[in-house]
Amino acid sequence: MPKNKLRQFAEFREFTNTFEFAYEMKGKWKSDYFKNDHPLVLELGCGKGEYTVALAAQYPGKNFIGIDIKSNRMWKGAGIAVKENLPNVAFMRALVNRITELFSENEADEIWITFLDPFPKFRHEKHRLTSPSFLEMYRQILKPGGIINLKTDDPDLFQYSLDTLKLLNIVPLEVNWDVHGNENSHPHLREVRTFYENLFMGRGRTVKFTNFKLN
Repeated sequence: MPKNKLRQFAEFREFTNTFEFAYEMKGKWKSDYFKNDHPLVLELGCGKGEYTVALAAQYPGKNFIGIDIKSNRMWKGAGIAVKENLPNVAFMRALVNRITELFSENEADEIWITFLDPFPKFRHEKHRLTSPSFLEMYRQILKPGGIINLKTDDPDLFQYSLDTLKLLNIVPLEVNWDVHGNENSHPHLREVRTFYENLFMGRGRTVKFTNFKLN
């Protein structure tokens, strides 16, 4: 393993805003870590944590937790949050399919899913973060009326997600097939760009967005 990754793994564990599979924090994030009752926003598969950090800076009245299985990716976002003294940010190394073991019922207010792995093969559908099984997990941890936001460059995954919502009789709040070409897109959708967003846009991909409520 490259020395740089080993250093990042080690430093991630030393940051004051990072956790690994923090089952003991279930139901206690607001009281024990953030020490307030502000809305809790999760970014699933957060990668380098750009969205988590940028939104936390824009919305100091909300708490944000970025979740990914690769701590060397989150190392960057965690370091920026420490450097910029953002007390409303945390990062956790964990598997998204364990989300109901990490957060209690009604604990989260909002979820962001940005540039997730599309798992294009049919047999891998169960791994897609917008599959029915994952949506059911999110429903369990979200407060009634909690919003899920999806941002992706993959047209097939986007259509799959819309079809899944239709199957579940869920009407999206917004469907935007071209975030950066639509002047009505929310500013943070256009202005906050992840590493992968810039990468895919550089390849000519169009960024799509939708959001919806499960209950």
